[in-house]
Amino acid sequence: MNAPVLDIRDAVKTFTSNRSLFGAPTIVRAVDGVTLAIEDGETFAIVGESGSGKSTLARMLVRLIDPTSGEIRYQGRDIATLRPAQMRELRGDLQFIFQDPFSSLNPRMSVGRIVGEPLETHTDLGATERRAKVAALLARVGLRPEHAERYPHEFSGGQRQRIGIARALASGPSVLIGDEPVSALDLSIQAQVINLLQDLKAEFGLTLVIIAHDLAVIRHMSDRVAVMYLGRIVELASADALFSEPLHPYTQALLAAIPEARRGERSPRHVLRGEMPNPAAPPAGCRFHTRCPFADDRCVAEAPPLADAGAGRQVACHHWTAISASGAAYRPPVPPPMRPATERRFALYRDAARLRQPETERKPAEEKTDANT
Repeated sequence: MNAPVLDIRDAVKTFTSNRSLFGAPTIVRAVDGVTLAIEDGETFAIVGESGSGKSTLARMLVRLIDPTSGEIRYQGRDIATLRPAQMRELRGDLQFIFQDPFSSLNPRMSVGRIVGEPLETHTDLGATERRAKVAALLARVGLRPEHAERYPHEFSGGQRQRIGIARALASGPSVLIGDEPVSALDLSIQAQVINLLQDLKAEFGLTLVIIAHDLAVIRHMSDRVAVMYLGRIVELASADALFSEPLHPYTQALLAAIPEARRGERSPRHVLRGEMPNPAAPPAGCRFHTRCPFADDRCVAEAPPLADAGAGRQVACHHWTAISASGAAYRPPVPPPMRPATERRFALYRDAARLRQPETERKPAEEKTDANT
């Protein structure tokens, strides 16, 4: 396995606020002791409900938010200890795609200036070369070179997200972090942007870190998945293993909530009970015990560690082995076999994808971009 490009060790982020003039400060541990190793070249997904801390963790990975404690190492360097000038140099390698493609773009800047700004900061290109590079980047993400003269409000949501992707690519990053990059888009546009990110990953040799709550998106594009709940990782596994046999009751409930497009009887639903607890006052012991159907006194009193579950998997649950052995765990239904016509159509898609891969490997990025223009 490749060496970790991002190594997160016991990362903690707390936010403090006062509710009233004389009240005691309220402390929220948005990220609470997260340890992860993201491998070079993989697509790593972080999932969970709103309020689980996944977006806070994503911003810590590029130091948009400073960690309260712990280490976040990029290629062996702890970015939390870097001086501003050192961090500015490193930002060319670590780029971010924001959830809202409109609010993340300066409405007073043209698209050409938005995409060209990282080139001014991180390269020595002249004005003419920057304009040519901007035109090539816009073409690579599915826009036209003449769009460089327009402003963000003149584009649709999907086009604005493509502009954000072009801006992120301009500095030549090695790691691209997307905070729910398709959740604000229509379903048809989501598929286009997801496929674009996958093509760009193969073409530029990127490491992708994707934050999402849409598990269908994660299943389609990720290599490994970390599941977060109230600031902590509760399960870590390869995408295939997690979607075929989830071990943690929280992961099982998330997968059970995915709608099933099947005829006939529906499988039993494993619905989460209640709401997520207040992050400012998380429950003692296992943080999921207030909603878990398998919780007992041990879960209330003792927090389970994120322990090895074999085959590269980790799970934070006292009873996952007993739950799996009892047959009470939720198992995703096996999809029905495809019709012959559908299988032929998918085979054509797979063949087309295989034909594209050698092409991207043979041509440099600039040559491929010029061909698309």
